[in-house]
Amino acid sequence: MSTAPTPAPTRATVPTPRTLRGARLPKWSPWALAGGSLVLAVLLGLVADMDNPAQLGLIAAVLFVLGTYGVAARVEGRRQAKDRVATSLVWVCFLLAVIPLASLLWETVRQGVKVLDFYFLSHSMGVVADTETGGGIYHAILGTLEQVGLATVVAVPVGVLTAVYLVEYGRGRLAKAVTFFVDVMTGIPSIVAGLFVLSFWILVLDMGYSGFAGSLALAILMMPIVVRSTEEMLKLVPNELREASLALGVPKWRTILKVVLPTSIGGITTGIMLAVARITGETAPVLLLVWGTNFINTNPFADPQASLPLYIYQQYANSAGYGAAYDRAWAAALTLIAIVMILNLVARGIARWKSPR
Repeated sequence: MSTAPTPAPTRATVPTPRTLRGARLPKWSPWALAGGSLVLAVLLGLVADMDNPAQLGLIAAVLFVLGTYGVAARVEGRRQAKDRVATSLVWVCFLLAVIPLASLLWETVRQGVKVLDFYFLSHSMGVVADTETGGGIYHAILGTLEQVGLATVVAVPVGVLTAVYLVEYGRGRLAKAVTFFVDVMTGIPSIVAGLFVLSFWILVLDMGYSGFAGSLALAILMMPIVVRSTEEMLKLVPNELREASLALGVPKWRTILKVVLPTSIGGITTGIMLAVARITGETAPVLLLVWGTNFINTNPFADPQASLPLYIYQQYANSAGYGAAYDRAWAAALTLIAIVMILNLVARGIARWKSPR
């Protein structure tokens, strides 16, 4: 006789407590938390009698991070809250880096446009006293362009070829020694480079103060940056490209010239422009080796020559914080920033034009 199968025992359905762990915060929640943190920071500042925007911003940033973790942990769980806190810290650090730069640029533009015009860019100080209105920075722009240009002509070939040696040929003790000295030179103070050129070029060789003497010190500061940036860019070139070229019977020097360098030309150009931007604002080597003049000197190999960093320093030092010299210092600073920006844009355009497609 057949028996019916015994049905499997069923478990009693236990009601599960409701939870918000599966929920998601809306997309506008970070903006709401940021706005709430800012309002709460302002209220705390009013209570504690704090009116410094930097202090209120830091308080708002801390409240934003803490508020993000608290709300996300309540709604999405601790694991997702940690992820949101990491994202919040990235944004906070980004703003902490960008806000001072934007503030600096805004203040420079606001102060520099007062006297910045065609006359200011096309005339030198000449016989204009520091306390008088008028004058310009033509002689300083000319000196800066010549000195930075000469330093680039000296440093770029040496730096790029050194990086090519370290990546493509460098083995053994010599390569390690070169790498060590490049690392040491990366952190060398600008005043030390100026003193070295002063002691050797001017005191020992008796070549005199000139724009070229300043260019030598700037080239010393520029070389390690070019070497390190170019070296990193060359290391990013896939070895398969080198092996394919060598397999076709192309010599190694031609592979480097036609394959490796064109592939990394964009990064190399960017590194060179970073080095140019680093030396363009140097004042100590110029003060030691070039000195300064209020007149136009188109010959960088003889006699003192002006430059924008030295011009800014002299005008600000003689202005006592106000007057025509103070305005000229800000206008010269704005011009220096504009020159560096234009050089970077031109370099990026050249890199795109020359990079392989």
